[in-house]
Amino acid sequence: MGAGFLCFGNHSTDLICAESWQTRLGFATTIEPLLMWKSGMRCDIARWVRTGTKIDVGRLLTESVITRSAMPQQKNLRELFHDTLKDIYFAEKKILTALPKMAKAAQSEELKEAFQKHESETEEHVERLDKVFAELDARPSGKTCDAIVGIIEEGQEVMKEYKGSPALDAGLLAAAQAVEHYEISRYGTLKTWAQELGLEEAVQLLDTTLAEEKKTDELLTEIAESSVNQHAEAA
Repeated sequence: MGAGFLCFGNHSTDLICAESWQTRLGFATTIEPLLMWKSGMRCDIARWVRTGTKIDVGRLLTESVITRSAMPQQKNLRELFHDTLKDIYFAEKKILTALPKMAKAAQSEELKEAFQKHESETEEHVERLDKVFAELDARPSGKTCDAIVGIIEEGQEVMKEYKGSPALDAGLLAAAQAVEHYEISRYGTLKTWAQELGLEEAVQLLDTTLAEEKKTDELLTEIAESSVNQHAEAA
């Protein structure tokens, strides 16, 4: 066996693991990263073992480092959490622009007040999200959320098509609850992921907002069942 080369002979591929590397080569701390760095590395090593081909360790290390830098890195839960956080941040900002218009269009004073109250709550939601970004050491930023854009556009269509109609409030309320259900889903998911990631402050912040979103949804249901739906039907 020449210097810098290794020859395993015809060994079973079942032996190709960190333990076998440690036993045969004596530098597991170097080889273990190799198995993670290079896509297909495990298969290549198995082929070398079967054929008894000599391995130039120096070249293997160099190629593995180069391959690692060229390969796209797989995204993890923390990055998914960050992406989804940007999604709901965009949504909250978009909702802030829609709520004043919905409040102005609403005919029921009770519904109008509910929209105005939720506008104030939404401003606090954005502030909490800023703190969650801070825990991630990330700058607060939004990512276009097609779902919330579509829901808000539907609400805008209702305002145009049912302007002056007794059914207007029922349509506005339905659009508002669609928004709430989307937010409840998003905040619930983010809270669960924050728990998994050990983001303790984020868990508390997200849970507070989640509770408020659920409470708003319940309030809108009460308004719908107590007056708005009956008013729309009576007309």
